[in-house]
Amino acid sequence: MSGNNTYRAVALPVLLAGVVLAAGCSTVGRRSSDNAQGIAFPNPDRSTVPQGLFVNLENLRKVAPGMTKSQLYALIGHPRFDEGVFDVHRWNYIFNFRKADGSGDYFSCQYQIIFDKHDLAQQFYWKPEACKAVLQIHRPAPPQPTKPLPLPAKPIRLSSDAMFGFGSAALTGPGKLKLNALLQQLRSASAVENIDVVGYTDRIGSDHYNLALSRKRAEAVRDYLVQHGVPAEAVQVAGRGKADPLVHCPRQARAKLIACLAPNRRVEISGLAKSLR
Repeated sequence: MSGNNTYRAVALPVLLAGVVLAAGCSTVGRRSSDNAQGIAFPNPDRSTVPQGLFVNLENLRKVAPGMTKSQLYALIGHPRFDEGVFDVHRWNYIFNFRKADGSGDYFSCQYQIIFDKHDLAQQFYWKPEACKAVLQIHRPAPPQPTKPLPLPAKPIRLSSDAMFGFGSAALTGPGKLKLNALLQQLRSASAVENIDVVGYTDRIGSDHYNLALSRKRAEAVRDYLVQHGVPAEAVQVAGRGKADPLVHCPRQARAKLIACLAPNRRVEISGLAKSLR
């Protein structure tokens, strides 16, 4: 063997060993094992962008085991560290994320991807580990179902004399105004869930006549409420004629008796409502 051939046979292995050694130093010598799992992260000062870069969080959430380096590059870019020359099985990043307090400030996290022998991503680590919480999607808590709230403890009593003409079931102008005030109360306080509308008369007249008139007046109130937004299925009506009188009046002249029995001529509204607040 000539002198030149001898030199080449010795020099080539030495040169290759030096390259491998240099590559090994660039990947291991710059790391410190400071993760809870014992994963070594490089010193951020060794990054080409030590201040970190903002990453598209939606893209970062798509990172998953089995991805190729090309797929990862398309999602989150290339690592900003010198990861060595041969057989690179770790990619390291420094990512920045905005704080949720709206201040505009941000915090930085180190992120590491470990590949298998086929260069497919398999493991993912954070420093500090709490940073992995940025991947969570925060959805507002579903609204809690509200319990039905009662309307006023006592039924809302509307005078029939103020709402209907004598012997009539047609709402008067003043009667509609009274119902408008009730509708405003319902809209501002609650959504109607169940309402009972019950009509009453005084004792004057036959039982059959009074029963029919009391129901027709309750139906007139129901129809007006429904026309102005109250669900029809939420309103029940009934007519009770001269039942359940509020006052008892002795026999006397008709005009005085009619005036005395006025509280008995009424429409009562009661039930449940669902809170909107």
